[in-house]
Amino acid sequence: MILDAARLAFANLFAAETRTVFWKVIGLTLLALVALWFLIRELFVWLALPWIDALMPGTPDWAGWLTFVVGIFASLGLALALALLLAPVTALIAGFFLDDVAEVVEKRDYPGEPPGTPLPLAEAMVTSVKFLGVVILGNIVALMLLLVPGVNLVAFFLVNGYLLGREFFEFAAMRHRPPAEARLFRVKHRATVFLAGLILTAFLAIPLLNLLTPLFAAGMMVHLHKMLSARDPGFASVAPLTLRS
Repeated sequence: MILDAARLAFANLFAAETRTVFWKVIGLTLLALVALWFLIRELFVWLALPWIDALMPGTPDWAGWLTFVVGIFASLGLALALALLLAPVTALIAGFFLDDVAEVVEKRDYPGEPPGTPLPLAEAMVTSVKFLGVVILGNIVALMLLLVPGVNLVAFFLVNGYLLGREFFEFAAMRHRPPAEARLFRVKHRATVFLAGLILTAFLAIPLLNLLTPLFAAGMMVHLHKMLSARDPGFASVAPLTLRS
């Protein structure tokens, strides 16, 4: 079931119906990164130039070399900053298009079932910020454990597997269920959702392809929610029962 959902979601990434969303996300991400590059560059100039001027009274002979070296380090720093910001920026932007991906999947693969309800704009913005937080938190935890041999890779998969699985599954579920019921449904099937989250984490670990993680995750969790709902059609009648996450 999980592998079927992943296979269908991967095929969906390159389908004609989702191509528009794909290019929107890539285009807006590139624009955002360009804007961030200029912002970081101007911030560096504003902070660094007074410091450099203070070290070069009277413009000594080594001033040109110092400026050259500082320029190289500044360029490397800018490149590193953009590389670190690439995944969070993509996650933030893609969060606004998750409903578009979900709608395409539901219309194409589940035409006989009631369509989901897109999240209201305010809730979509909150969801997008949550996805951004998930990406940042997961990677901060992984970075903190980088120096622990044998633990860093495991931690990366466990933390991101849980967070990605939880957030994206609840997104897919909330298109068809009230938020509280969506959370309870996720808790009931938490083992399956967690295993699906591990697949999302593996996708996240692939350079460049990981930029499409939010779109892939949205499609995969729509399929997974549909499959679990078909296996558990009576859940709504017991949803008020208290479950722990």
